[in-house]
Amino acid sequence: MEIKARTDKGVVILDIGGRIDSDSANLVEVVGTCLRDGYYDILLNFEEVEFIDYLGVSALALAYKEVLNNKGRMKFLNVPMHVRQILSVAGLDKVIDIHTQEEVAIKSFKQDRVIENIKRMQMRRRFKRLPLDIQIDLLSKHSRTPHCLKVELLDLSAVGAYIFGCEQFKLGDEVTLKIDLPSEHKTFKLDAKVVWLSDKDIQHNLHPGMGVEFVNLPYSVQEELIKFIEKNLSLT
Repeated sequence: MEIKARTDKGVVILDIGGRIDSDSANLVEVVGTCLRDGYYDILLNFEEVEFIDYLGVSALALAYKEVLNNKGRMKFLNVPMHVRQILSVAGLDKVIDIHTQEEVAIKSFKQDRVIENIKRMQMRRRFKRLPLDIQIDLLSKHSRTPHCLKVELLDLSAVGAYIFGCEQFKLGDEVTLKIDLPSEHKTFKLDAKVVWLSDKDIQHNLHPGMGVEFVNLPYSVQEELIKFIEKNLSLT
């Protein structure tokens, strides 16, 4: 199997040629390299594929799982009928988008991101936000540094928070918030991802600051946050 990589509008296109069979482990390695290099939208072009068997399908499934585990997207392009039949038997055609035009496939990645952002915004709006002014510790999830101690939590919801007074992190960083909520007599440790940074020139009153979105939040903890927020909103 031969693999040639190219990029277009932030999408990695892997042109595959030859046979996808038991010797196709390098496909998983190439996809892994793309992910490590920061490319999470991957398009596999099957136009020159001559043969595929079930061991090759297993390699595709492993590559697809690797992309999903890294919160990426994988799609297929120009899948010949004999390959499509094998994919259909394995059920991959039901979980992976298959396109016949490269330009349409590339645009679809952007459309997916737009839809995901809309859904994320809708999810945020489902939950009420509580203005606060309490001090918290903000730690890097995977290392001892960077960290910000005794920074201000100014806004809290059941899906995220706004933190003022720290500029040690960048977009996409994974962090842990240590929060002692007033009257709760409990320390919450919440994992989150930095999804927004204040602009010094535009939001000078909020700078330095960041918005974080909670990740892997247990349902029971989210319920506690909702109760705390609703109780304190009723007092304002």
